[in-house]
Amino acid sequence: MARGNAMASARLAPWLALAVLVVLLDQLTKWLILGAYQLGDATPVTGFFNIVRAHNTGAAFSFLAGGSGWQRWFFVALALGASGFIVWLLRTHAGQRLFSFSLSMILGGAVGNVIDRLQHGYVVDFLDFHWPFLDGLFYRGHFPAFNLADAAITAGAVGLILDELLRVRRGK
Repeated sequence: MARGNAMASARLAPWLALAVLVVLLDQLTKWLILGAYQLGDATPVTGFFNIVRAHNTGAAFSFLAGGSGWQRWFFVALALGASGFIVWLLRTHAGQRLFSFSLSMILGGAVGNVIDRLQHGYVVDFLDFHWPFLDGLFYRGHFPAFNLADAAITAGAVGLILDELLRVRRGK
């Protein structure tokens, strides 16, 4: 039994290390933004991309950002519960590389944003993409600002979809 646990832990370690790397990179970039920018500051980088400092008290696309503060603890609890479930999935499916990579990205992103919520009461966002064709969907064509944790969660979600499509294809 102990040998099986040691083997499972050894298979799990690289995936947890990836999640920790995502958290560290996410927190480093947010620390740099908090040190260099005031809320609302922006630096144009290209004609469609700015570095900004934005605070999001809600979830994706500022969902529930207008709440009275209860949403902070709701999102923390939700992310912690999801993180526990992800670690369990990683432990039981560590040999499935794309699936585990995707879960690790989601885990790292979730933890990165939870740290923000606990430390600041909001998530620090700083990547601002804008295109004229988005003008009808988003204010002045600006896609909602996001951060590396959000990008990792998105990459993980795309990876999970791809993993499932490949699984279905192999089943035919």
